[in-house]
Amino acid sequence: MMGTVENMYDLEEIDVVILCGGLGKRLRPVVFGQPKVLAKIGKKAFLDILIDNLLLYGFKNIILSVGYLKEQIKELIKNHFGCEEDYNIVFSEEEEPLGTGGALKKAKTLIRSNPFMVMNGDSICSVDFRSFVDFHSEKKALLSLVLVRSKTAEDYGSVALDDSQRITDFEEKVTDGSENIINAGVYLMEKDIFSFMPEQNRFSLEYELFPKIIDENRCYGFLTESEFIDIGTPERYEKAIDLLKSDTFKYSQRSK
Repeated sequence: MMGTVENMYDLEEIDVVILCGGLGKRLRPVVFGQPKVLAKIGKKAFLDILIDNLLLYGFKNIILSVGYLKEQIKELIKNHFGCEEDYNIVFSEEEEPLGTGGALKKAKTLIRSNPFMVMNGDSICSVDFRSFVDFHSEKKALLSLVLVRSKTAEDYGSVALDDSQRITDFEEKVTDGSENIINAGVYLMEKDIFSFMPEQNRFSLEYELFPKIIDENRCYGFLTESEFIDIGTPERYEKAIDLLKSDTFKYSQRSK
């Protein structure tokens, strides 16, 4: 799996887990009867956009962690992505909500690459994945997070970095309106990370796993100046529709 000095890993060999199992309770008034990853942006489902973006960068192996209304997601994949042979999409299926951490833990047997990437299924950030993977390799990180600047950290919490871009703290939600660095929901992980997971099957990556990794001094933040969009509430969903239909947000571009 080792490549040139510049590109230590081929993107096509890195497995990507997309977390699609959330209940999406806050978004139900506008996407009632559907999982939130199927919320429409124009004529496309949000999940379509996420997968298209990954394929444009050259990723070939995608694992969808599904739960709530999972048959609808499986039907979308069958209809939109079922005929191609140069990539592979498989499902890790939850029978009950497991949280972001539990969902990833359940998908472990399907993950073959080291490192592998994990993404939230309800957000998107215009990140250069090639640079992100190289950053993770150069830092010899156990865990790398894509980070963005935001003035709305009260919704997400903020992340503290030192001069080497190592994450030193995950801070509580901030309410003073100042600019903060937040987690964009895209991660690169070494498979060793499973050894840090709690024994229980249901837990959160953000609150019950990531703080443990800080103590290992191998948790780094890849700071991008790109805009971050999530569709977790009706207001953010409307903003996502406007941004993703405009030319100002570039969410899909081939790596150089």
